[in-house]
Amino acid sequence: MIDDVSDIQSYYDGAVEREDGRLERHQLERDLTWRYLEKYLPSTGTVLDIGAGTGAYTLELARRGYDVTAVDISSNLIELCKQRTSDEGLEKNVRFLVADARDLSAIKDDTFDAVLLMGPLYHLVLEEDRKTALREAYNRLKPGGVIFSSYISRYGIWGDVMKNIPESIEDQVAVRSVLDSGRDPEGTHAYDFRAYFAKVSEVAPLHEEVGFKTLVVVGVEPAISADDESYNRLEGTRRKLWLDLMYEISTEESIIAASRHLLYIGVRPEEKLY
Repeated sequence: MIDDVSDIQSYYDGAVEREDGRLERHQLERDLTWRYLEKYLPSTGTVLDIGAGTGAYTLELARRGYDVTAVDISSNLIELCKQRTSDEGLEKNVRFLVADARDLSAIKDDTFDAVLLMGPLYHLVLEEDRKTALREAYNRLKPGGVIFSSYISRYGIWGDVMKNIPESIEDQVAVRSVLDSGRDPEGTHAYDFRAYFAKVSEVAPLHEEVGFKTLVVVGVEPAISADDESYNRLEGTRRKLWLDLMYEISTEESIIAASRHLLYIGVRPEEKLY
């Protein structure tokens, strides 16, 4: 391992409630991600959920009959996920591991049908660490296994920043650093936590260098910028029709980067590289 991410572990250990409610605040991200999961996941099988958090995807996958291995760097997040799994009687479908995405040596299985890498890549500010996490995921997929990985968009974050911390624009050093390098100036955390903000153009090549074959890269919050509330309050048929439209335009190249979160979907070919 190259970078010390103990600060990220501490951040999530102390932000369980906030993290637990994140996808309730960002419902379009959640709903569009599920559209893609439903499209590309096999109908049954095993899933390695790296960055499982409190179980936003783990629990629903287990409800649908998948066998899930839930991994997170935060023991506090895993404990809540474990409790909820127990409360729903899903223990037989889920096992748990507290681990860094860059070191999954405790997982010997290399025949997972799918890997979810939803979050760890946000916080690996060094490219080599991102590659290491992707290699760890790659080596645990069976031939033909699918990866779903997420990034924070370098250009899609600014509506959220303007809405929630507008004063941060006055720190032009930090603004330029994020635009130029995808990260805060060394030793600072202008945007709440230490993170890496990716360009769309680098996402597929990074995965392909590790060995994945790209299926699609999408923006999971197309056209809404920071306006979660307008989607969140939709109901019934109207909500479904808006979701249908957002799904249709989520691969439009001209707007992918304007989404706050990017979703990569790829497949591990027949021959392993590592």
